[in-house]
Amino acid sequence: MSAELPSSDPPFTKALIAGALAGTTVDLSLYPIDTLKTRLQSSAGFYPSGGFRGIYAGVGSVIVGSAPGAASFFVTYEGIKSRLRSIREDMSVLSEPVEHMLAASAGEVAACAVRVPTEVIKQRAQAAQQPSSMAALRYILAQRPKIGALGVWKEMYRGWGITIMREVPFTAIQFPLWEGMKAWRRRKTDREIVTSVESGLYGSVAGAVAAGLTTPLDVLKTRMMLARERQAALPLFRSIWKGEGPRAFVAGMGPRIMWISAGGAIFLGSYEWACNTMSDVT
Repeated sequence: MSAELPSSDPPFTKALIAGALAGTTVDLSLYPIDTLKTRLQSSAGFYPSGGFRGIYAGVGSVIVGSAPGAASFFVTYEGIKSRLRSIREDMSVLSEPVEHMLAASAGEVAACAVRVPTEVIKQRAQAAQQPSSMAALRYILAQRPKIGALGVWKEMYRGWGITIMREVPFTAIQFPLWEGMKAWRRRKTDREIVTSVESGLYGSVAGAVAAGLTTPLDVLKTRMMLARERQAALPLFRSIWKGEGPRAFVAGMGPRIMWISAGGAIFLGSYEWACNTMSDVT
């Protein structure tokens, strides 16, 4: 069947609740793998950064930041996707994959307002620079007399630029793939609803592809956030390339692909489950 089925985009409240649930579920369930990936990418080395010890170090910041970050993403993503679809249908100026790329990119920018401070605090605890998320936060705030409120703000958002540079390409790959596979399934089964298991499977495949391709950007982002002093992305890139060679930019690729592949299944499966459940209730 070639005809498109009606859109099943969730409204604002549904996207907000489902996104918060999905973000919290995936971040907590896969946190140990994320810790190992951070330590593999640390310039101090895997074992000096903690090795296999304390793999839940920094989890407090994730508990606080996961729900609002994921909710911000999905509210923005679904809202802009719906608006772009209307433009595409009225003016025929956008293809559906481009629509998903633009909506997902905007969603990531919104989510990073919450995610970047969470990542900064989390990764410093994961890499054993501080014993906990609270200790990492207090350390940053304690620098206010020396660097001022603006300096604290910049420290909390260290790596903002490279995080956006990593997340936008990531979502530009993952979400068109995920949406495309869901659309294919709808056409094949003549069903408007995609099950949570199907959504999770497609999210896993799309996440694995996007994770592998964006690992070099992830390495650069991790090094920037862990550095004792602020560093610009390009000089840091040159320093890593010269001192450690190109292999440094694929450090942690295996755990990253494994983590994000499993995470894509849990994240997008949980999101679809929550949306479908709320649709049944209403």
